[in-house]
Amino acid sequence: MTTHFTSGVTNVTATGSGGKLKLPDPIKFHTQTLDFDKYTAGDWVITTTEAGTGSATEALTSADGGVLLITNAAGDDDFDSLQWAGGSGAVYESYLFDASKDFFFKCRVKVSDATQADMIVGLHITDTTPVAAITDGIYFLKSDGSTTVSLVVNKDSSATTTSAGTMADDTWTTLGYYYSSKDRKFYIYKDNVLVGTSVNTNAPDDEEIALSFTIQNGEAVAKTMSVDYLVAGKERTAVTEL
Repeated sequence: MTTHFTSGVTNVTATGSGGKLKLPDPIKFHTQTLDFDKYTAGDWVITTTEAGTGSATEALTSADGGVLLITNAAGDDDFDSLQWAGGSGAVYESYLFDASKDFFFKCRVKVSDATQADMIVGLHITDTTPVAAITDGIYFLKSDGSTTVSLVVNKDSSATTTSAGTMADDTWTTLGYYYSSKDRKFYIYKDNVLVGTSVNTNAPDDEEIALSFTIQNGEAVAKTMSVDYLVAGKERTAVTEL
């Protein structure tokens, strides 16, 4: 049965600037949601390697919910990497991890080949060779030769890696994490089920990071990555400040 709160629901103190709103204060979190009903190439910095035949492409594809399809050229280690720019022409790193603030990320993705491909999706610093050497970020990684996907919490190339389960060929997978400032842990989710936790020891608190994703071939065959949505958010201020 639906519950009706006719006087409204809030997530801040009654005396704060958002206390009289009849809905949760939208400024409590800095959030970004990309649902891919629209795609503009200029909103991204795109880095591509095309040693194989053909050219990498990024385009909307007809699918329920809005889906962006990334298709690589056909060379081994060819890759296509997108980082959020917001039309600025440069990677827009707009999130900075803070151990005292809640932080979250969620996505729904699939890859054509869950074994012979590398996949990265999450937030990390500007990087033109992300599979080779990301130094700072909080992101999901699936490496070539394995179907296992892991959450990587990485600062200055020191990483904590925690398995989140496995992926299958051309099969939608929902991945997410929520960092709780109360117990200083990352809660890791696969297909909306809690599958593990990670410490914040190597969380990148000295580098801004940006929404990013990459697909790289693990053999000389073109691989694809489909992205349904990306969502990220970070708590702006403590509740008592609102």
